[in-house]
Amino acid sequence: MQIVIPYTPRKLQSELHNNLDGHRWGVIVCHRRMGKTVMAINHLLRAAVLCERPSPRYAYLAPTYRQAKSTAWDYLKQFASKIPGTKFHETELRCDLPNGARISLLGAETPDSLRGIYLDGCFMDEVADISASVFPEIIRPALSDRKGWCFFVGTPKGQNAFYEMYEQAVINDGWFTVVHKASETEILDEEELASAKEAMTADQYAQEYECSWVANIPGAIFGKELQASLEEGRIGRVPHDPSSRVDTWWDLGIGDSTAIWFTQSIGRSVHVIDCYEARGEGLPHYVKVLTQKNYLYGDHFAPHDIEVRELGSGKSRREIAYDLGLNFRVVPKLPVEDGLHAAQMLIPRCWFDAEKCKDGLVALRQYHRAYNERNRVFRNSPVHDWSSHFADAFRYCAVGIKETKTDGRPPQIMAAMDYNPFGQIGAA
Repeated sequence: MQIVIPYTPRKLQSELHNNLDGHRWGVIVCHRRMGKTVMAINHLLRAAVLCERPSPRYAYLAPTYRQAKSTAWDYLKQFASKIPGTKFHETELRCDLPNGARISLLGAETPDSLRGIYLDGCFMDEVADISASVFPEIIRPALSDRKGWCFFVGTPKGQNAFYEMYEQAVINDGWFTVVHKASETEILDEEELASAKEAMTADQYAQEYECSWVANIPGAIFGKELQASLEEGRIGRVPHDPSSRVDTWWDLGIGDSTAIWFTQSIGRSVHVIDCYEARGEGLPHYVKVLTQKNYLYGDHFAPHDIEVRELGSGKSRREIAYDLGLNFRVVPKLPVEDGLHAAQMLIPRCWFDAEKCKDGLVALRQYHRAYNERNRVFRNSPVHDWSSHFADAFRYCAVGIKETKTDGRPPQIMAAMDYNPFGQIGAA
């Protein structure tokens, strides 16, 4: 018997169906009103109808049971009702298909209630609003014995677990990833987008319609630059080149965190291949860390306060480091704003290793200026918090690279023009 479901997917929906068919895992980042719920329900329905395993089980998981009902239940009834013999269970948000397959709508607010289920396939919708523990503790084990699939769908909401999942998926060859922005999909016309812009703040619009991961971080200093890096593919796998020297850039803390960036200059590009941060450790600890990484080191750079002498030893940390075999160069002292500008200019030249630089990238994205509610402006000085250490170290990197001109070209030396070939004639 031929069954026709009254669903005509849009071009982008059709592309998603085709791409998801070839993957077990996938992350779909999309703007509001793109049609993701309709796509998800129909993908589940088709999989359930075609599944030849005994008693197939599929699920649509929303942040809450109420959301699952309000967003997806009517769609499930609309499309599944065209299949003769389908039974709907309103109180359980479940439909049973005549082949023994079952599709359930679930809420993630009480994850323990989901334990014990098994699944052949699952869509997790609005992942940014779901606890990070739900997938690894509940859904992933439920998929194991049937080797089921799971796709994660949603709109960004800052750099939470959904963001981390997307970043990991980008560098994992076995995952499908896609970002659909309203300005690119043409699903919503220009008039509607213009109306939305008028009703929303710039950050709200950027998040909800342009899928920005950093838009909801008020005052983010490097937000736009890092978003561009992500979109342009400059955050991903950046392998270490063993034939090229590695420079290190430090923010040295006294009773505070010390942060280090590891870079390689490849032409005009800067490959940021690694980072490290620790708290409450002395210089011998960091020397050991550098040794264990086994890089071919070039120069080590630190801010000017490395030359301040300590009261206890009478030595500067630069001298102490030298005794340990670490010879620092001092980064020129510049006003903070000039350093931040240099960092903003450097990021478009950088390629970041997403895995090894994960902690540093999170810090750079969170680095921000405080908002003055009274005057309704952002303060000039950045907020000093946990993100400051990596941000300061990167600022030193930008200043140091600019100062030392690490573009691979030696400084030009001009010949003296006051040479007199007859200067020695007649000399005594």
